[in-house]
Amino acid sequence: MGAIEPGIRLAALQHNEGTMPPAGTRLLWAELPWWLQARHDAPSMTENKPREFFIQGLTLEGRTFRPSDWAERLAGAMSCFRPDGVKGGIGAYIGYSPYCVPRVVNGVKCVLVNEALRGVEPMAWDFVMHFARDNHLKVIEAGTQRDPE
Repeated sequence: MGAIEPGIRLAALQHNEGTMPPAGTRLLWAELPWWLQARHDAPSMTENKPREFFIQGLTLEGRTFRPSDWAERLAGAMSCFRPDGVKGGIGAYIGYSPYCVPRVVNGVKCVLVNEALRGVEPMAWDFVMHFARDNHLKVIEAGTQRDPE
């Protein structure tokens, strides 16, 4: 290991070379990776309102999807994805995320999914949409009909 200037510390020195480069070295990427970038998910006044989708508890074949509590389970799995993030501690409360809410429309269990979930956590959005696709559930954009059939 070469000479180190006074005032420079090595973090987590475990080997002769250390596990982190000394301060002042260049990063290997030009911009921050996506997981370190600040997220600007709040819609502005000029942006379109996020779309909403009903995932119906009916399969494409017309059968009722089972188990009967599937909507509550799916919405419960998404409950931590909220506009202001997860709040823990004594002030935390139990409830559904405003982006993924169970509903019953015309006697059919549904989950109302807001597209803003994609901006909060793309993997959560993919999970919900793949759940519907993998289980052959009907997905209808909320604005295309008055209510899902």
